[in-house]
Amino acid sequence: MDKLFGDDAHGLRERVLWRLLYETAARAEEILSLNVEDLDPEFRRARVVSKGGAIEYVHWATGTARLLPRLLRGRTAGPVFLADRRAPTSGRRAPAAADVCPVTGRGRLSYPRAEYLFKTATRGLDPHGRGWTLHQLRHSALQHLAAAGRTAAELQAKSRHQHLASLGTYVRLGEQTSARVTADTDPAARRHPR
Repeated sequence: MDKLFGDDAHGLRERVLWRLLYETAARAEEILSLNVEDLDPEFRRARVVSKGGAIEYVHWATGTARLLPRLLRGRTAGPVFLADRRAPTSGRRAPAAADVCPVTGRGRLSYPRAEYLFKTATRGLDPHGRGWTLHQLRHSALQHLAAAGRTAAELQAKSRHQHLASLGTYVRLGEQTSARVTADTDPAARRHPR
């Protein structure tokens, strides 16, 4: 992840998006739907509309906090992640007014375009050569948190999954974790005071 996030060959917009997706463990649709007004940089959080329509908060870390101001460059309204071109102003391809930056006239970055850019950027890192999906950033974030010893309840709070059982698809810790948990909780194990 560090190699991907730190590679200046990728544009600032992509690096911020990828890092924000990973650090928040949020759904890509939630992050791509963010407006500048939804951000709370002081508390490193953003207000998102989650699956089912609930308003919730996602939290990011230092990496995103350092890059986000560079991406926004003083913008105070409109989509956080903008397309490369100005949005059409009329016709069937014209986006809703809420999906256009009032300063630049550029539209909101679409999920298909963001996914394409991520797959292209990660093709060389993927052992299968296909590139990764944006959803795999959420998957990786939760796997890494679980491997670092975070509890299922903590993972649920971070990912905002409704049910703990849903986390099973993200967290596969393997035999080593099972062995460590068993050893740590074995009442007959010899314990040496340190």
